[in-house]
Amino acid sequence: MTEDDYTAMRHRMVETQIAARGVSDPRVLAAMKKVPRHRFIPSTLWDQAHGDYPLPIGEDQTISQPYIVALMTEMLELKDTDRVLEIGTGSGYQAAILAELAAQVYTIDRVASLLAQAERILAKLGYTNIKTRVGDGTLGWPEEMPFEAIIVTAGAPQVPRPLTEQLALGGRLVIPVGDRWSQTLTCVRKTTEGLKFEYHGGCRFVRLIGEHGWQEGGWL
Repeated sequence: MTEDDYTAMRHRMVETQIAARGVSDPRVLAAMKKVPRHRFIPSTLWDQAHGDYPLPIGEDQTISQPYIVALMTEMLELKDTDRVLEIGTGSGYQAAILAELAAQVYTIDRVASLLAQAERILAKLGYTNIKTRVGDGTLGWPEEMPFEAIIVTAGAPQVPRPLTEQLALGGRLVIPVGDRWSQTLTCVRKTTEGLKFEYHGGCRFVRLIGEHGWQEGGWL
């Protein structure tokens, strides 16, 4: 297939899987149409790149379903001046979407090989407003706080306290919270009156492993 073919497939993906389900932020829809999703997965899966499901990217990790990427991004309510922290770089696809919408993206992954691959893809696509780090994402990136938005792309047993502490006043944290089998997509807003929680339905992600997440090797 040609790049024009993939562009047409992305546009159909946005129209049938994302806009049709209620995601309406025009900036989010434009970013989803622009970023070449197929570039972030193994070439053997390119024919499935725009399917309505997650796909494996190695190291027991996945690239999320397109609709979930769009929904979580819309929940962040990003402005083009925002600084965003992403926990769980994975393929780098979500970071690219964020980079289209925000001033600066900081992204952390605990798997060095995945992060290195994501860095190569993002550099090849010309992104210059993304900074990366290998480490425990549940600890955040305190040297660069505060962040107007934080997104966690793995399921957590609870909201990690370091992440809420690194939110700017008025900031939004989007994170799946729950058990091994299912989580609830949760938005935490930092207000002058404290943290406000909003819930946006069920989802299923790989584990968020770290000091303030699940422990390595198990769910207990």
